[in-house]
Amino acid sequence: MKHIIIASNNKHKLKEINTILDNYKLLTLNDIGFYDDIIEDGETFEENALIKATTIRKYIEGTEYSQYPIIADDSGLSVDALNSAPGIFSARYSGQGDEGNRQKLLKELEGVTDRKAHFYCCMAISLPNGETTTRLGKTEGTITTEKIGDESFGYDCLFMSTPLNKTFGEATEEEKNSVSHRYYALLEVKKFLAEIEY
Repeated sequence: MKHIIIASNNKHKLKEINTILDNYKLLTLNDIGFYDDIIEDGETFEENALIKATTIRKYIEGTEYSQYPIIADDSGLSVDALNSAPGIFSARYSGQGDEGNRQKLLKELEGVTDRKAHFYCCMAISLPNGETTTRLGKTEGTITTEKIGDESFGYDCLFMSTPLNKTFGEATEEEKNSVSHRYYALLEVKKFLAEIEY
């Protein structure tokens, strides 16, 4: 089985990735012994994903892992009426965690009728020869006026998914994963990896 390094230790994310890239063995940052923080100071999802992928590529140079591709992602919520905010700052929008982020978003949208939003995911792929490429996934929805469903993960209880007609907070893990921004990006990644030799 071919190996791929995933630039993450997030169990939720790894589980979702594993359902799509089920014909690969996934190696986490812990598996390769990388424990540092990566400074994501890019201005776009793409730049941040590439920063992660190239940082890990440098780290594994000259090791047994250098023969494997690396996948790194950056994702977040973009709201049309807020000029695509919170965007790359989704996780630190308020500086006060998930609940603070949700409250700030609801306050910013008070009285706003156009509540269209999108979750974006950019996946950067770093190949053993140093080449990089990216793939984008996007899922459509709107922002609700109150929390609906499970409040344990990010903006899920505020994001009314257009394909599901329920919030991600109400959706099962399987339902969410079937239409998520990461799912769509991973399908493109899988297609790309199937076409290359390594």
